[in-house]
Amino acid sequence: MKITAITAAAATAFLALTACSDPASGPAATPAGSGQPAAWAAPTGKLDGTTLTIWAAQNSNTVPKQVIDGFTKATGAKVDVVTIPDPYEQGVQTKVATGDKPDLAFWQPTASMLTALNARTNLQPLDGAPWIASMTPELRDITGLLDKTRYAALVTSPAVEGVYYNKEVFAANGVTAPPKNFDEMVEIARKLKGKGVTPFFEMAGDKWATQWWVQVQLADAARDGLWDRVNTGKETFSDKTILDAIKKYKALIGEGLFNSDIKTATFEDQGAALLSGKAAMAVQVNSFFGQLQAKADTATLDKKIGFSPISPSGNVGTFIPDQSNALVVFRTGDAKREAAARQLLSYWMGPGYQSFIADRKTVSLRADVPSPAGVPQALLDVHKSLGDAVGSMQALAVANPDLYLNLADMITGSLTPEQVAAATQKQFAQLAKAAGASGF
Repeated sequence: MKITAITAAAATAFLALTACSDPASGPAATPAGSGQPAAWAAPTGKLDGTTLTIWAAQNSNTVPKQVIDGFTKATGAKVDVVTIPDPYEQGVQTKVATGDKPDLAFWQPTASMLTALNARTNLQPLDGAPWIASMTPELRDITGLLDKTRYAALVTSPAVEGVYYNKEVFAANGVTAPPKNFDEMVEIARKLKGKGVTPFFEMAGDKWATQWWVQVQLADAARDGLWDRVNTGKETFSDKTILDAIKKYKALIGEGLFNSDIKTATFEDQGAALLSGKAAMAVQVNSFFGQLQAKADTATLDKKIGFSPISPSGNVGTFIPDQSNALVVFRTGDAKREAAARQLLSYWMGPGYQSFIADRKTVSLRADVPSPAGVPQALLDVHKSLGDAVGSMQALAVANPDLYLNLADMITGSLTPEQVAAATQKQFAQLAKAAGASGF
């Protein structure tokens, strides 16, 4: 079965990365094994003759273009962006396990995914980075840390799971306000279906977003310690809380509240459907809105697209910093390139930051740098929701199993909800044990 092969590959890559050393033990990485804390060069210092490589996913490979242009002009360095095909995380882990490393890579800055890269061995620590003190206080330590060492740098606002909706479709069908909680969202969907509108659009062809539907249902439980219990083996994916969320997702699909081509629809299809009004709502994260920004200007987006965090109890978002939000810097053994990679980050978040966020039309993470004009309201609303958001599975669990692949199999009819939960728990336990978690 294809899904089994992918899951096995992900687990094999993780185990290969952790086999050489315990990621939670040993000395924190220092540049080129110098034994000294990393130094931070002037952001625009000359780097003639230096070539750096950044690995990126298909939805993040254009993010650094403006920064690279400015950095290369200022320093003389060359920077190559290499796109790693989806599924990005598995591809990166497999390459790193074989010794193939870039200088920098976009990476999900959660503890579980930093552990998956064996951060202590493979990544440079970023403690003492010159821009950290200027970051907005509530975002400074929200992510990017493993065992109190900083291994990832946020460059854009962490993603939040919530519902994006078409304001015009709502208005045309008598929906006067965004949903106040998960059940109200479902009631709005039923009302829209009764009027011949496709309520929700899902992209099971590309698979990775299927898990958001389960995770937003778990927001309240996450706040009450769900992932602490799962991390210690006191609760499992097969127990009532998570299994009921999986079952509800399947029931809503069975009720006909989603697009008829749910099994094959793609990320690109989803953005086009919401923007055009072909569908009314999509449960998604920030990278989805990035796709919409590529399709329409700010005025159009402000007119058509709204965002609301969503949870069973109310409008509580679930934050999930993804690989498009942050970068890690690898230990390559080349002291000059390691220093140059740190310098690129220092430029990015320093003198290059204002023009970067203006180019991306995104929210500023620095308290001393204002957000640019032209940031769409929905993106401002996403960022605003971070203050009350709770952590996702990726942010709070000790391991990140392939829940989304199993849910995609459920949608195509290959797995039942019970089988989804059991397969996810089995992989989670394997990864948690490899990471040294107690209780496994």
